[in-house]
Amino acid sequence: MIAHTPDILNLAPRFTEHDAVRLNNMFRGSSTAEMLEAVIRDGLAGDLAVVSSFGAESAVLLHLIASVDPSVPVLFLDTGKHFPETLAYRDLLVERLGLNLVVLTPDAEELAKRDETGLRWSYDPDGCCEIRKVRPLEKAMARYDASFTGRKAFQAATRANLPRFEVDTSDAQGRLKINPLIDWDAGQIEGYFIQHDLPRHPLIAQGYPSIGCSPCTSQVAPGEDPRSGRWKGWDKTECGIHKPGEEPFL
Repeated sequence: MIAHTPDILNLAPRFTEHDAVRLNNMFRGSSTAEMLEAVIRDGLAGDLAVVSSFGAESAVLLHLIASVDPSVPVLFLDTGKHFPETLAYRDLLVERLGLNLVVLTPDAEELAKRDETGLRWSYDPDGCCEIRKVRPLEKAMARYDASFTGRKAFQAATRANLPRFEVDTSDAQGRLKINPLIDWDAGQIEGYFIQHDLPRHPLIAQGYPSIGCSPCTSQVAPGEDPRSGRWKGWDKTECGIHKPGEEPFL
C-alpha cells in the first residue's frame, strides 16, 4: 500500500518581522539603485508590485524600478475622484517609462450602496477611502508578496522613522512593504528629476506638493508640511493603505 500524505495548507505569513530586520541589515549602506536591483532581479521579496498614486514625486520611484524591470506591475487606484491632471500625468508616465499599468477600481455594487451620491468624502473621509482605495487594493494585493511604496521620511512626522523594509500589518498575510526612497530628502528628489529629465505633475506649480483625490486635496502654503493639504480640517493623515502607529521600527 502507498501511504497517503495529507495535503497541508500553509497559512503562515509570507514574511515576519525577523525577515524585515534581516533585509534592512542586508542593505544597510547600499544605495537605492543597488537595493532595487537585488530585490527585483534576485527575487528576494517574491512577487512584487508598485503601488503608485502618480502624484507629485511618483516619477522618481517609477523611473528607478522601470530601469531595473519595466514589467513590474504598477497598481493605480482609480477612485473616480482624481484630478484630471493626475490621470493625464499617469498616461504620460506610462508611455514615457513603458510601465506595466494595472488600474484598480472600487466595487460598483458597494459604491452604489455606500456612496450613492458620491459625497461620502465630505462627511466620512475614512469610509470613502475604505471603499475607493483600501478594499480594491486589498483584493489586488492577494496575488503579491510585497509592494513598493513612494513614502519618504521628510513628507510627514508619521513617516519619519519608517525603515526600508517593513511587514504590512493591514492583514495576517505577512506581505512586505518596501520604501526605497524613505531616506531621500527633497534635494535628492529634485536632483533626480533634473538628472533624468522627468516630467512634473502639472499641479505642483499650482501649490500642491502632495496630491490625492481632488475633493480632499488643498493647496499648501510655503513652509507648511507638504502633506498638510491632505484632508485639511480632518484628524486624518493617511488614506488607510498606510496607517500611522503601525510602523514596527519607531
